[in-house]
Amino acid sequence: MGSDLVKRSKFLSLILRHDPGKANISLDEQGWVSVDILLKAIKWELFELVEVVDTNDKKRFEFSENGKKIRASQGHSIDVDLGYETKEPPELLYHGTSRDNFKAISDSGLLKMERHDVHMFDNYKQALDVATGRRRNPAVVTIAAQEMFANGYKFKLSTNNVWLTDVVPPRYLRYQSG
Repeated sequence: MGSDLVKRSKFLSLILRHDPGKANISLDEQGWVSVDILLKAIKWELFELVEVVDTNDKKRFEFSENGKKIRASQGHSIDVDLGYETKEPPELLYHGTSRDNFKAISDSGLLKMERHDVHMFDNYKQALDVATGRRRNPAVVTIAAQEMFANGYKFKLSTNNVWLTDVVPPRYLRYQSG
């Protein structure tokens, strides 16, 4: 993705995940906004928006079935209910982080921090790619997701295949690798 597309993607993330007021728009309770309203507010053409959505390597954005609305798939710091149903996870899930976080994670588990959920992947490489892209000393924490689920923890799967849960207590961290 070119630098202009990266900037546009980050701007769209800011608006649709964290601060819609930056563009003077409002999101509905599920995080959707009209494409027409968004385009007018950010002064983009439809082809520019489609290009950002289509080329985003993490598939962070989604259009509604009729193409008239858009939202971020997950990662919000603002209050939205994305409406994802509880789903049984695979045996293991993976969370990308930094080795510098291992002590805090082993003490407190994985916490959602300022986001709505802890983000996990069913693919080790994908979790490592996320960690590598954002952090120094990238590493991956392995989660006993099936055991958590059996003990009553709820999991959801976003439309861009990111697994979500409220918290991962330390006892479900099976091993950490990098």
